[in-house]
Amino acid sequence: MADVGLYGLAVMGQNFALNMASKGFSVSVCNRSPGKVDTTVQRAVDEGNLPLKGYKQPEEFVKSLAKPRKIVLLVMAGKPVDATIELLSQYMESGDVLIDGGNEWFPNSLRRAETLAPKGIMFMGMGISGGEEGARNGPSLMPGGPREAYDLIEPIITKAAAQVDDGPCTTYVGPIGAGNYVKMVHNGIEYGDMQLIAEAYEILKTCAGLNNDELAAVFMDWNRTELASYLIEITALIFAKRDDVTSEGYVVDKVLDKTGMKGTGRWTIQEAAERNVPATTMAAALDARYLSGRKEERVAASAVLEGPKEIPSIDRAQIISDCKEALYCSKIVSYAQGMNLIREASDQFDWKVDLAECARIWKGGCIIRAGFLDRIRAAYARNVELPNLLVDPDFAGELNSKQASWRRIVSLCVASGIACPAFSASLGYFDSYRKARLPANLTQAQRDFFGGHTYERIDREGWFHCAWTASHKDIGDATQRTAGELSSKGHEKEK
Repeated sequence: MADVGLYGLAVMGQNFALNMASKGFSVSVCNRSPGKVDTTVQRAVDEGNLPLKGYKQPEEFVKSLAKPRKIVLLVMAGKPVDATIELLSQYMESGDVLIDGGNEWFPNSLRRAETLAPKGIMFMGMGISGGEEGARNGPSLMPGGPREAYDLIEPIITKAAAQVDDGPCTTYVGPIGAGNYVKMVHNGIEYGDMQLIAEAYEILKTCAGLNNDELAAVFMDWNRTELASYLIEITALIFAKRDDVTSEGYVVDKVLDKTGMKGTGRWTIQEAAERNVPATTMAAALDARYLSGRKEERVAASAVLEGPKEIPSIDRAQIISDCKEALYCSKIVSYAQGMNLIREASDQFDWKVDLAECARIWKGGCIIRAGFLDRIRAAYARNVELPNLLVDPDFAGELNSKQASWRRIVSLCVASGIACPAFSASLGYFDSYRKARLPANLTQAQRDFFGGHTYERIDREGWFHCAWTASHKDIGDATQRTAGELSSKGHEKEK
C-alpha cells in the first residue's frame, strides 16, 4: 500500500509526486486524463526507478493507499477542486486526509472542510511555492488544517520541503484557511517584489543608460549583497539571455509588456481592504499589472500625452547606488505590509500564526526567498509583539540611513517622467508611518461638516460635533453617530 497519493498531474503535480517518491515514500498517482499518468510513471522510471505507481480509475487509486489515506490534490482552483473532492471522497473513509495544494481562496477551504467533516474526512489547504523546480526538488510548504491531519502528513512534507540551515521550509501554519492565507500573502509580496525590480530596471535603463549586459552585471553584483534573493538572481540571468528565436538581441527585449496574473495578488489586496491593513506596495504592483494589460490604450495615449523633455543628468554610478538602496528599503516595506496582513487575519480568526516561522519557511524553495528573511525571522523572534517590521531596531536603522537614496530615486523618476508606483508607494508608507501627526484631522473635520460623523479631540475624551455654519444643527448625543463605524482595525467601534 502506498504512503501517499497525488491527484492532478500537470507540471506541479508531476514534480511534487516525483519529489515525494525521491524522498523514499511510495506514491500513487491519478489524473483525469490517463495520458499524464503514463507520462509520470515513465518519468519515475527514468529518474531512478522511483517508488511511484499510476492508476487511471479513481476508486483503484484511493484503494491503493495505506490507511489513514493521505491524498494531495493539485488541480485548478475553484470548481475543479470541488469536482475532484466529490469524485474521490466517495471512496474515502473517516480519518482519511485530503490536502489541496493549489492556490485557493481561503473561504473555499473553510467551506470544503465543513462539507467533509460529517464524513470524518479531514481537509487541509496547503500553499506550495517554488514553481516547477521547487515542486521537484523542495518547495516551501504552508499547510493549514486540523492538527491531527498535519501530524499524519508531517513526516512526508518535512522531507519533501526545501531544506535550509534551520530546518525544512514547512511548519504547522494553523487551522484550516491559515495555510491558504499565508500563501496568498506570499504571492502578494511576490507581486510587490517583482514590480519594484521592474521599476529599478526602467530607472537603470532609462536614466543610467545601462544595456542588457550591464544590467545583468549589476544584478549579479546586487545578488552578492543584502539584496540577495531568488528574484534578483533570475533577473540577472534574464538580462543576459540572448534571443533563442531569432538569434538576434535579447529575449527580454522581445517580450510584450503585458503582465499576466492568476488572481492571488487581487485576493491579497481585497483582504488588506477587508482587514483595514494598508498594503500600498502590493496594491501599486497590482495596479501596475492592470495598467500593463491596457497596451492598446497606452499606445494611443503615448501619441497624445507628453512627459518631461529632458532627463536629469546624474552620474550613472550614483544612480546605480541609489537604486540599490531604494530597492532594498522598498522591499522591506513590502514584506512588512504582508506580515501585518497575516497577523491581522490571524488575530481576527484566532489562527495563532507565528510570523517568525512564516519568514523561516520562506527562506528556501519559494519565489520570495531572500537573504534578509533570516533577519526578518529574527526580528519577530526577538519581539512577538513587534507592531511593524519597520520599527525593529535593526531595520529601522537601515531605513533611516538609506532613505536619502530612496528619496533621490523617487525624485529622479518624477523629474524624468518614469512611473515608479511601487517605489513611491513604499516611500509614502514609510513617511506616513513615521509621522506622529497626519493631516487626517482635516479629513475627519470634513466628514463631520458634510455628514455629522463627529470627531475626537486632542484635548479631551469623547466624541464631538461642530456647528460649522449657521445651517448645522445640534445632533444630540454625538456618540450615537459612531455606531457601526469601523475602527482602524476593521472592527466596529465600541459604543
